[in-house]
Amino acid sequence: MDITAIVLAGGMGTRLRSVVVDRPKVLAPVAGKPFIAYLFAQLEEMGVRHAILSTGYLAETFVDVLGERQGSLQLQYVQEDSPLGTGGAVRWVGQHVRTSHAIVLNGDSYVNADLREYVSWHEQLENDVSLMLVPVADASRYGTVEIDAESRVTAFLEKRPERVAGRINAGIYLLRSELFDQIPDGKCSLEADVLPKWLKSYRVKGFTSAGEFIDIGIPEDYHRSHQFMERFKRV
Repeated sequence: MDITAIVLAGGMGTRLRSVVVDRPKVLAPVAGKPFIAYLFAQLEEMGVRHAILSTGYLAETFVDVLGERQGSLQLQYVQEDSPLGTGGAVRWVGQHVRTSHAIVLNGDSYVNADLREYVSWHEQLENDVSLMLVPVADASRYGTVEIDAESRVTAFLEKRPERVAGRINAGIYLLRSELFDQIPDGKCSLEADVLPKWLKSYRVKGFTSAGEFIDIGIPEDYHRSHQFMERFKRV
């Protein structure tokens, strides 16, 4: 399946500012590499050749740090004029996608998963949208995703203050490119505003991965990410 990658890299990283002050959080150094380089390595392994980065905060730093190519991966940068949220960013960048499908990744999280297996599953089931899900012991920071026996997503549950186990949205999506136009124009959240409404209209399914997950959005997890990525280093 011919596929383009969209990497959401426009976040301001406010919660991480105490430890990463001079660059977007996706460029934060982790185990000797910018964090986003580990996502690029996964994309290369699955055969992707074109990745479009949605940039915003300190957008000018990306070319300086990453250049126009990472290995066999050609990089393209599309800057948001103002913060668009995850949904708005996907629609904004989607106008540059020329393939039938796209894989969308949150640039500040990582799952040690085989993305080729994920794409194959998506293609065989002919899903309109697929979400990668990861079971965790404490989902209180993220909220959870409910699926039925056929892996169809049935509900998105809000985060709760108490410690609760469940499947969380790992921030890696596969979708048909024709759906970009079905995302509202302007600022919106893919997770809160778009996907819940699509459950009634499209085949939205959840792929449960056994891979380990990390999100570097807060200082505690950023510090933990160095040891984490040493175990799964591909670059």
